[in-house]
Amino acid sequence: MRLWHQSLISSLPRQQLLGQHREVAALRGNGWGRPHATVNYVFQYSPYKLYQFHLIVLNEMLRRGYHPNQTWFTAEYRGTSCPAYSQLQAVALTSPIYPEHNAAYLKECLDNLAAKGITL
Repeated sequence: MRLWHQSLISSLPRQQLLGQHREVAALRGNGWGRPHATVNYVFQYSPYKLYQFHLIVLNEMLRRGYHPNQTWFTAEYRGTSCPAYSQLQAVALTSPIYPEHNAAYLKECLDNLAAKGITL
């Protein structure tokens, strides 16, 4: 499981973009707080930040003509098998959303994609 560097979302091939949606959806749901080495940093922040990141993915999906379930555009939604947040305090949008998405992380993501034969 990985969150791609947010600057790469618009360039990801179809498989990686749709996979990113599945992974973020899982993290927003029952995966929230479950340790995984590559995404543990997200749990240091409000789940609202993950929602903000998911919006980037969802909007890219829309841009490409895909039809994600509209319920994911609601911040409190956590999937069909996880109760929604009763309220989720909005937090200011930062750029990048996660400070961990720095130049070193960008290189790590590009190297990961290159190992899969994907050059962006």
